[in-house]
Amino acid sequence: MPASRRKPTHPKPTRARPLAETWVDGFVDYAAGECHLAENTVAAYRRDLRRFVAWLQGRNPTKLSIRDLADFTGWLHEQGLAPASVARHIVSLRVFFRYLQLEGVLKDNLAELLGSQKLWQRVPQVLSPEQVDRLFAAPNRYDACWRRDRAMLELLYATGCRASEISGLAMRDMRLSEGFCRCRGKGSKERLVPLGRRAADAVHEYLEHERPRLAARAAGPVDWVLLSARGRRLRRERIWELLKRYARRAGAPAEVSPHTLRHSFATHMLAGGADLRQVQEMLGHASIATTQIYTHVDHSRLKRVHRKFHPRA
Repeated sequence: MPASRRKPTHPKPTRARPLAETWVDGFVDYAAGECHLAENTVAAYRRDLRRFVAWLQGRNPTKLSIRDLADFTGWLHEQGLAPASVARHIVSLRVFFRYLQLEGVLKDNLAELLGSQKLWQRVPQVLSPEQVDRLFAAPNRYDACWRRDRAMLELLYATGCRASEISGLAMRDMRLSEGFCRCRGKGSKERLVPLGRRAADAVHEYLEHERPRLAARAAGPVDWVLLSARGRRLRRERIWELLKRYARRAGAPAEVSPHTLRHSFATHMLAGGADLRQVQEMLGHASIATTQIYTHVDHSRLKRVHRKFHPRA
């Protein structure tokens, strides 16, 4: 892409659209109109950067750290993208950030540091079992929907499900007496995930004492397990917000997200001796290579293996 420009082409932001989306539109216009790139190349940039904007969830891309960008690449892997597709997304991000530099919006292009495959596959953040316990104790009786929120947290950790999968759980998917639930993942693929006693108890208490009150506020019948204060489906974005609130209250790291509980689920399962293939099935990973990253997370497990098998441990 040329290092010089004739005039700015990016459109003016509006209140109705995120700033990042406005900048992406300006970049696409620049790539097509001033750089005269091939139509397929421009379409690929547009497609990749729309995924980036979706991941941002309204955040300002100029405020991201290198850790944030590494989280984006980790998220791309979680979407089931092939390594070549992830690499193409990083190239698109680098060029987009270069455009923001030319516009004077961005000073440093941190996306240039994303060239390392090791960085793309960085070890995910995981909570300790003690941190998980404090997080689950954070919802209290003075919270408006504390039973629902406790059930939500228990479901995230007990199943390893994504926030979108928990949001989409229907009443017909719950088998509390049998100790499992049915989740719908990417590509509408279904999988059965076991529910532990604590999670089942938390969900049962919510269903008995709190959900009927929330469901009564809906305009009609609702089948979702987790309901909002208005009786509607609890959105994925709201799950993020609630988890952040309780993480702050519990003193957990600020970077905690629903995916942190998913990472913690997988790591703690493997640390307890679960088979990698079984964890892959519960997480709904298409490839076991995605699940293997969790074998590098739990240091206590590695130390036990070393002590058991190394002749001079």
